[in-house]
Amino acid sequence: MRARNWLFEKFHSAALAHGFEEYDSPVLETEELYTRKAGEEITQQLYNFEDKGGRKVALRPEMTPSLARMVMARSGALPLPIKWYSIPQCWRYERTQRGRGREHYQWNVDIWGAEGIEADAELLSTLTHFFRSVGLTEDDLVIKVSSRKVLEEVLGSLGIEGEEFAKTCIIVDKMVKLPEDVIQAQLAELGIASESISTIQSVLGISEFRDLEAALGSDSESVRELSSLFSLVESYGIGGWLEFDASVVRGLAYYTGPVFEAHDRAGELRAICGGGRYDRLIGTLGGKDLPATGFGFGDMVVMELLSSKGLVPDIPSSVSDVVFSMGPELRGASMRVASSLRSKGHSVDLVLEDKRMKWVFKHAERIGARRLVMVMPEEWSKGKVRIKELDSGEESDVSFDEL
Repeated sequence: MRARNWLFEKFHSAALAHGFEEYDSPVLETEELYTRKAGEEITQQLYNFEDKGGRKVALRPEMTPSLARMVMARSGALPLPIKWYSIPQCWRYERTQRGRGREHYQWNVDIWGAEGIEADAELLSTLTHFFRSVGLTEDDLVIKVSSRKVLEEVLGSLGIEGEEFAKTCIIVDKMVKLPEDVIQAQLAELGIASESISTIQSVLGISEFRDLEAALGSDSESVRELSSLFSLVESYGIGGWLEFDASVVRGLAYYTGPVFEAHDRAGELRAICGGGRYDRLIGTLGGKDLPATGFGFGDMVVMELLSSKGLVPDIPSSVSDVVFSMGPELRGASMRVASSLRSKGHSVDLVLEDKRMKWVFKHAERIGARRLVMVMPEEWSKGKVRIKELDSGEESDVSFDEL
């Protein structure tokens, strides 16, 4: 918990430094919120059930649909742009493996109501702010950037649209995880011709932005948008963290523009985080579309990376003082002492049982306390307590009234 709280404090600080406000939502939502896009992997991973009222409900597998529902309910009253963040607990029924569990926490940061690519750049600044705050550098990881519009343009030129487009996105999102022949077979099952499959794999294999320009042309909307994004991040001084990679498409069907994922440079872990623009999500929920962009950042993979690099600090407990009485007759006095210190803002652990002095010293050392405050018969008869500074070993008698 100490390590988790340390990580969450870094999440909070990065979001607050960029002017985001925290929100939350219920962990239980209607199942329909997640099953509108049938075929997506996430619909197969729901912890879902029927409640006592006969309603089909699910534990949230991600936060974005809940956020969209909330924004849609108040869309006419909320001043734009909305800059919100949250650290929700999420559940997905899937095989547990390194960096992925059936329940996890996810830092979500989103901007609603800003059409310009500046909002996407602000998200990337928030990300790198966090990475720097925990000691990671651009030598440790890379943020791979592309755009769903690249895929739209390529697939559109091949006549792949609508439901077929959504299903193709799910398959090509696995390009770096599955063998080439498996991807080809899955695309062929959708009825896509072999020539079209070759074109898709060729374009999505591009890793240099200038090669994308050559393939799609400088008048391509996706090329213009990405060019603007790469220019803006230079103003933040974070250009070295980013690389273009056409294979980044993100599997969720609601993405509409720039998408990105952070990966460790060594390539030993799954994606650390990912996100992108989703301007048409509210429309799929029955509301009026509102431009939006955001990312989700799980707590598990980044802790794997930080641990491997020795960047998770050894965090002591927050106890500053251990109060100890010499004998049961002084128990009430020790409670008065502990209460007095607590009222002045100290974190105090009161020894509640009769323990030997040797045990008390070991206990204070184990929990990382700074001082031992001893209530002893002779000193207390004079209205004093003995304080031992555990680092230096210095002892002094202090009047109770001056504590």
